[in-house]
Amino acid sequence: MLLDQQTHRDIQKLIAQGRRIPRVIVMGAGMSGMCMGIQLLKAGIQNFVIYEKKETIGGTWRENTYPGLTCDIPSFFYTYSFEPNPRWTHRFPPGDEIQQYFMNVFHKYGLDAYTRFNEEVTDARYEEGRWQIRTSKGTEDSAEFLVSAAGILHHPVMPDIPGLDTFKGAMFHSARFDHSVPLQGKRIGVVGTGSTAVQMMEPLSQIAEHTFMFQRTAQWIFPYSNKEFSQRWIDLMTRYPGLPTLLYHLQKDLLDWFLPAVVKPGLRRRLLAYLCKKHLDKVKDPVLRAKLTPNYQPGCKRLIMSNTFYDTIQKPKVTLVTEGIQQIEPEGVRLKTGELVALDVLILATGFNAHAYMRPTSMYGEGGLSLEQAWAQGPRALRSLTMPGFPNFFMLMGPHCPVGNYSLIAVAEYATNHIMKFLRMFMEQRFDQITPRPEAVAAFYKDVASALPQTIWSTGCKSWYYGPTGQPELWPWTAKRFEHDLKEPNLAEYKLDKAA
Repeated sequence: MLLDQQTHRDIQKLIAQGRRIPRVIVMGAGMSGMCMGIQLLKAGIQNFVIYEKKETIGGTWRENTYPGLTCDIPSFFYTYSFEPNPRWTHRFPPGDEIQQYFMNVFHKYGLDAYTRFNEEVTDARYEEGRWQIRTSKGTEDSAEFLVSAAGILHHPVMPDIPGLDTFKGAMFHSARFDHSVPLQGKRIGVVGTGSTAVQMMEPLSQIAEHTFMFQRTAQWIFPYSNKEFSQRWIDLMTRYPGLPTLLYHLQKDLLDWFLPAVVKPGLRRRLLAYLCKKHLDKVKDPVLRAKLTPNYQPGCKRLIMSNTFYDTIQKPKVTLVTEGIQQIEPEGVRLKTGELVALDVLILATGFNAHAYMRPTSMYGEGGLSLEQAWAQGPRALRSLTMPGFPNFFMLMGPHCPVGNYSLIAVAEYATNHIMKFLRMFMEQRFDQITPRPEAVAAFYKDVASALPQTIWSTGCKSWYYGPTGQPELWPWTAKRFEHDLKEPNLAEYKLDKAA
């Protein structure tokens, strides 16, 4: 179990002693917001509320419902460490099963009583030692602590293509997949070559008259077998609950061993490159294979996992289009060569703005410092969690957290453990407000700048990993180091203030 049970026990003792109990506001009821809520409940803190902008929980797994949706993290590791799921049906979990898993956990822990749906935090201000917030419904609330669990992959990016609004057929973003649109026997175009586009190509190719993938940049694809588990296997996992926990740790250990490939050169990076390039050999046509060969190192963009894409792209009724899009017209896509690709359905698999964080919420810290002023040079936070000038404010999945091919559930557990330690210290009256020292943040980013050149993300490619500063907005070390660095707060990096 990754949750810090000792901190929970310490807080429970403080509550029993009649110590002050902090009020906490959590922004977002996705995976990380739920994790924060469960941590609070496990410690005995019930004075909190979660504000969720949509009608149900889920974040990424609520937004995305496209055909073929699958997580790229092994099933048993893609769970809360304290809530194993014995009933996964595949080695890599389908999206609908993940959403159902989160729904089950949400109800099991009674988070319904603490969550307000269809209510987005639109304004947050730190005034007189408390966070004062206003929601989209006009609700006003306040708390000593504010936690952003807004997530990173929920603001769809629409492509800037001339004539996009002139298309006569059905058109939608992959994160707003319109299941009412009939696809059987249609000419379907998919704009994009990321993980979403790769995953949906195989199921679309089975029902479409013809499927076109419009590629701007080729992607490396890592081979994996998404084995379907038998009922006998599921029954075994259910009968012996220690087995899913064992598999959780085995899969975690495997990723912890392999993923240093992306942060430092060496054998694992060479192995990663070999496996991706060997997988590309499945494409027999040398012309098609050349079109699908990226001009950057495997891993520079987020790794795409698929064992079906190369077979799918070689089907007679599937076409890879690399000539470039000139504009969208009522009948389809006009290429830069002048050719018109006639379509009935156009799907925009063009990703998300991964750098919005808690925006568009307007935020003001101490002395009226706005978020725009604090981030004028780009999003910055001490170990992705805290910002100077914003007391008692924490981010989950903030700037430079480990969002590469790793379980973000584990990342959320490391981060919420860290936050709980600060809450314990608040209850011990060691501070009333806490902020990271600017020099500590500067030192952290000096370390980040030193480490980034060793990462594979800095070897020459463009991806959603890159933030507005033109640098990868990622944790440039291993996830194990993130876990280690967040074990205990380094109070020398923080300014602890008592109320006047």
